[in-house]
Amino acid sequence: MTPEEFLSRVLYEKLEPGDRIEVIHGVTVGSSATWSTTTVGKVMRRERRRHGLHFRRNPDDKVYSDVLILARDDGELTTVTMDEYTRLRKL
Repeated sequence: MTPEEFLSRVLYEKLEPGDRIEVIHGVTVGSSATWSTTTVGKVMRRERRRHGLHFRRNPDDKVYSDVLILARDDGELTTVTMDEYTRLRKL
């Protein structure tokens, strides 16, 4: 775990509803290109969701992702899934 991943994980655990944050998402495209996008909003809640994103898994395998539900400045609600390419910054 890199220092940035560790800091984002620690901040994620401390987030409370109403906290204003910036989420920087990194997406690797191809073998070398990386795209980045930023989402700013107020934390509505954080949760752990079960999903079935994996191919050919045993039906009783439990796979979870940590997610943030944010209210953006325009009122839109958005869900952000935390992964190793997601960075958080409290505003």
